[in-house]
Amino acid sequence: MKKLVAVKPREAALLHYEDQHVKPNEVKIKVDFASPKHGTEVIDFRGLTPFMGEDFSEEWRMFMPREEGEKPGIVFGEFQLGNMVVGTIIEMGSDVTEYTIGETVCTYGPVMETVIVNAVNNHRLRKMPEGAKWQNAVCYDPAQFALSGVRDADVRAGDYVVVVGLGAIGQIAIQLAKKAGASLVIGVDPLNRRCEIAKRNGADVCFDPTSCDVGFEIKKLTNKIGADSIIETSGNAAALQAALRGIAYGGTISYVAFTKPFPEGLNFGREAHFNNAKIIFSRAASEPNPDYPRWNRKRIEDTCWDLLMNGYLNCEDIIDPVVSFEESAEAYMKYIDQQPELSIKMGIQYKK
Repeated sequence: MKKLVAVKPREAALLHYEDQHVKPNEVKIKVDFASPKHGTEVIDFRGLTPFMGEDFSEEWRMFMPREEGEKPGIVFGEFQLGNMVVGTIIEMGSDVTEYTIGETVCTYGPVMETVIVNAVNNHRLRKMPEGAKWQNAVCYDPAQFALSGVRDADVRAGDYVVVVGLGAIGQIAIQLAKKAGASLVIGVDPLNRRCEIAKRNGADVCFDPTSCDVGFEIKKLTNKIGADSIIETSGNAAALQAALRGIAYGGTISYVAFTKPFPEGLNFGREAHFNNAKIIFSRAASEPNPDYPRWNRKRIEDTCWDLLMNGYLNCEDIIDPVVSFEESAEAYMKYIDQQPELSIKMGIQYKK
């Protein structure tokens, strides 16, 4: 059996592992499709993070090798890569009652041939309805952050909405904003291919921030009013400056990106003050969120899963390229680390 592992900074490989039997509370999944995470995981893959902080999500904690009581950390050669898997249950522990052998499920997990997860009171082990698309299922994680960003931006019918950064989170935010009734949805990204996908799925217009003054263009399109809501997913300092320039008076910037420290030069002076912008730092994983206790992480997850499974959201265009499991190590280095502009969210197919 093989699994996708970071063997050293910026180098991935498929390594052998010994398959294990399940514990009474677990199921074993034979993986058919998978997708890595293109954001925070890549920073660790490049060796830029000295330790996994408290923010390191529980979804990946279970797959990190560590001694009893030790905080999880990057151990190259053992650090498994991946985010979501879809597959078939092939083994089941004696305490498992909610699932059956042969069921197709989706869960958080690394890129490997079999994944073993807790299956007792685990709402993150999701059953796939008949006819549901695996591409939608592996977007379960980014959809949660997109939904939180749109909700925190207070998007309402008739609003002018801007989504900055058209990766997986931004692409899903475009769809959610349009379906929420926004009268004008603007995408911002320097990559033409991402803009074309966004326009196929709800964006009315897209701007390349490297070739125009985005804030000025937003004001022109909205009869000098500006955007009611701007959802920022890029983490770029220039993007935040443009958002402060293009926001309407009293509008909301929903800051979804988990950004690095900003360089000198970000100006919170004239335009930020005159536009009286509100900035909300939005993350699905942060509890309590602004609408707690009515909305918590589980409600966000449940809502996203329903929207993905019933076809309300379309993620087929987002999952590209789709590579074979055998070529996943080389593809990970190319599409996620070295040339991320070639992919929005890479898909992995195990058997054709």
